Amino acid sequence: MARYDRAITVFSPDGHLFQVEYALEAVRKGNAAVGVRGTDTIVLGVEKKSTPKLQDSRSVRKIVNLDDHIALACAGLKADARVLINRARVECQSHRLTVEDPVTVEYITRYIAGLQQKYTQSGGVRPFGLSTLIVGFDPYTGVPSLYQTDPSGTFSAWKANATGRNSNSMREFLEKNYKETSGKETVKLAIRALLEVVESGGKNIEIAVMTKDKGLQQLEEAEIDAFVSEIEAEKAAAEAAKKAPPPRET
Repeated sequence: MARYDRAITVFSPDGHLFQVEYALEAVRKGNAAVGVRGTDTIVLGVEKKSTPKLQDSRSVRKIVNLDDHIALACAGLKADARVLINRARVECQSHRLTVEDPVTVEYITRYIAGLQQKYTQSGGVRPFGLSTLIVGFDPYTGVPSLYQTDPSGTFSAWKANATGRNSNSMREFLEKNYKETSGKETVKLAIRALLEVVESGGKNIEIAVMTKDKGLQQLEEAEIDAFVSEIEAEKAAAEAAKKAPPPRET
C-alpha cells in the first residue's frame, strides 16, 4: 500500500485512490454537520467546538452565505473550506454579471463538486479535505434544495443528510424520524439530530435557518437553548407516557 498512497494520480492495484480516502477520513474527524429540507424552510446545523475565553466566537463561522439565496455548511479542514467558499462566491457573482441571473443551487453544487474532483486528478496538489452541505431556494421556481459534495467530487441531492463526526448515527436518526415538515418543526428535527452526537446541549451547536423571504438567519444562543429545552420537555413527556400504567378496563 505504501507505494500507492504517495501520488494522488496513481491507482492501487485494487482500484483505490488512497489520498482521496485519506481526505474522506479527514472529513469523518471534522465537526458534525446536518442539513434538513422542509417545505418552506431549510436548516443547517453544525457542531461548535468550544472556543478559548479570549477568542471572539463570531469570527469562527462554519455556516456561510454563498449568495443571497444559497448557503453552505462544511465538515473537515477549515482552511480548505475558506478557499472553496471564496471560489464559489466569485463564481456566483460572475454568473450574475455574465447572464444577469442568480445561480441555481444545482449549478453552484456542480461547480464546487467539479473543483473538488479536479484536485483528485492533478499532479502536485492534494484533495480538499472537506465535505459540504449546500442549501438554497431555486431563484425561478422557489423550490428548496439540499445537496452534499465530498472530497472525491461526487454530489447528490437529499431531503436530509449529515456529514462529519458520527455522521452515520445522525443519518440513521434522520432516516427514522424524517417527514415533510415546515417552520419550527424542521429546525427541531435538525437540532434533535445534532443532539444525538453533540454533548452539552445548545452551547455547542450553531444553527442557521433559510427561508425564501428572509434568506439565511443565524439563530442566537438563547433561541437554540429554547428549542433544546422544548425538545427535552417533549422527550420527557414521551418517556412518562410510556411508563404510565395502561388504563384499567371497567
